[in-house]
Amino acid sequence: MDKLDTFNRRYSLLSKISASFFYSLAVAIALNFFWQPGHMYSSGITGFAQLINTLSSHFLPFTLSTSVMYFALNLPILLIAWLKIGHKFTLFTIITVILGSIMMRVIHPIDMHVDPLVCALFGGMINGMGTGFALKNGISTGGLDIIGIVIRKKTGASYGKVSIMINLIIIAAAGFAFGWNRALYSALTIFINGRVIDAIYTQHQKLQVTIVTDQPQAIIDGIQEKMHRGITIFHDVEGAYSHIEKKVLITVIDRYDMYDVLQIVKKSDPYAFMSVTEVEKVYGSFKEQEIV
Repeated sequence: MDKLDTFNRRYSLLSKISASFFYSLAVAIALNFFWQPGHMYSSGITGFAQLINTLSSHFLPFTLSTSVMYFALNLPILLIAWLKIGHKFTLFTIITVILGSIMMRVIHPIDMHVDPLVCALFGGMINGMGTGFALKNGISTGGLDIIGIVIRKKTGASYGKVSIMINLIIIAAAGFAFGWNRALYSALTIFINGRVIDAIYTQHQKLQVTIVTDQPQAIIDGIQEKMHRGITIFHDVEGAYSHIEKKVLITVIDRYDMYDVLQIVKKSDPYAFMSVTEVEKVYGSFKEQEIV
C-alpha cells in the first residue's frame, strides 16, 4: 500500500510539472506566434501584460516586456493564493508563472503576415488548451485563475463570469491601440480561449441528476462510494405507464463525474430513467474538490 501511495504521489507530481510546462509552452506560442503578429490581446493577466507593453513602448523612454510584466502582475495575486487557497497549490502556480515568463522570453515572435482571424482562432485555441490542461491537473496559471477560484469558493460564481469586466477593459484598450477591428479579433480570441478552457476543465461546472429507479440502494451505494455526493430520495412515486412503484433520486455533481454516474446507473438498473440539467449555483452543503 505504501508503494502504491508513493507511486501515486510521484505520478501526481509529474503530471503537475508536465501541465506547468505544457501551459508555459502554449501561452508563449499563442502570444509570440499569433497574438503579437496579429496585434491583438489575450485575456486576463497576459492581456494586461501586453497592454502595459504597448503603452510603455508608446509613452515611456523604455519598453516593459510582456514576459516581465506577466511575472510582476502575478506577484500580488500569488500572495492571495498563498493566504486564501493553499501553499502546495501556490508553489505549483509559482512554477507555472516562472516557466511562462521564461518561455515568453525564449520563444521569439515570428515576423509574418497572417490573417488576423487565423491569429485569433489559433491563439485562443492553443492558450485555452494549455490553461484547461493545467487547471484539470489541479494547478493554476496565475492571474484570473486564482481570483476566480477565490471568488468561486466564497460565492459559487463560475470561473468565466469573474473575468468579464477585466476582459472588456482589455478589448477596449485593443480598440484604442490598434483599431476596433483588432478589438473584435481580441474579443474573438478571448471567447475561443474561454470556450476551450470550459471544454477541458469542467470541475467548476455543476449538473443536477434526476434518476427514477426501482433499484435505488445500489445506485446510492455506487455514487456515494465513488464520489461522496449527497442524494435526496423521493419515496412512493409511480410510473404513469407501468404503474410500478419507484423512487426518485436527485443529486448534484461536477461535470467530470457524469461518466461515472452514468456507468453506475447502467450497472445498477439498466431500465432507470435519468435526466441531467445544468446548475447555475449551489447553496448549502456541496463537497468541492479540495485545492491544497
